[in-house]
Amino acid sequence: MPIQEKCRILDHQKVAPFHFKITLVSKYISSHAEPGQFVNVRCSQDYDPLLRRPLGVHNVNPEEEIFELLYEIVGKGTELLSKHQVGQEIDILGPLGNGFDINKDKKVAILVAGGMGVAPLLYLAKFLRSTIHDPRSIHILIGTKTKELILAEKEFKTLTDNVIVSTDDGSYGKKGFVSDVLLETLDPRTIDASATIYACGPKPMLKAIAEIAFQKKIDCQVSMEARMACGIGTCLGCVINTTKGYQKVCDDGPVFDAKEIVWTS
Repeated sequence: MPIQEKCRILDHQKVAPFHFKITLVSKYISSHAEPGQFVNVRCSQDYDPLLRRPLGVHNVNPEEEIFELLYEIVGKGTELLSKHQVGQEIDILGPLGNGFDINKDKKVAILVAGGMGVAPLLYLAKFLRSTIHDPRSIHILIGTKTKELILAEKEFKTLTDNVIVSTDDGSYGKKGFVSDVLLETLDPRTIDASATIYACGPKPMLKAIAEIAFQKKIDCQVSMEARMACGIGTCLGCVINTTKGYQKVCDDGPVFDAKEIVWTS
C-alpha cells in the first residue's frame, strides 16, 4: 500500500558525472518497499515540472528507517532534484509497482545490469544474500559504456565475490556487452534450470538477455522502463505489449517475466 509523505534528505552525493545517490528518511517505505519496486518523486516545490519522476528503490535500511535512490540527470526534473540539499524534504509517493518474484527454491541468482539498471538490483542482491545465504550462488554482471559510468560496484562486492564488470570501450573490466558476459557465465556444468536471471537496463539489452535466457531454458525476470505520468495505473501512459495484451509498467510491472514481453513492438 503506497503512501504520500515528506521525506527528509539525510545524504545526497554525486557518484558519477551525471549520477547521484540520495538517502531519505522514511520508516514506512524503508520497511515496506520490496526489491524491484519504485517511488514517484516530486522534484520541485513548483508545478514545473508537473509530473513526478519514477525512481527505483536502490537500497533500504529498516533499522535506521532510511532508503536510497540512485538516479541520473536526464532532464529538468532530475536536474532540479540534484540541487536539493541535506535537511530539505521531498514529496515521495510509494512504494509502487510489483517487484521481483523471488523463488527461494532457485539456488542460483544472476543479476544483469546495464548502465542505470544497477539502481533496483542492489536491493535485490542484498535481499537474495539474506535468503540464499551462500554468496557464491549470486552472480552480478554490470555493463556500462565507459569506466566513468560504473555504479555500485563496491556495494555489490560486499555481497558476493562474483562481480564482473564490462565496458563497451574496454576502459575497465571486460570489453564488450554485458550480454556477452552472461553467455560466458552460463556454464552448463555449474548453472542450469535452478538459476534465475534478474535484469534491468536499456530495452535492447533486456531483449538480448531474454533471448539468451530462452535459449538456455533459464527463468528470467526483467525490470522495464517507461515514461510514466501518474505512476499508479490510472493514466495508461506507460503500457507495453505483452503476450497477455497491453499492460502497465507502473502497475502490472515494472518487473515482468521476460517470456511475456513482446519485444518486437
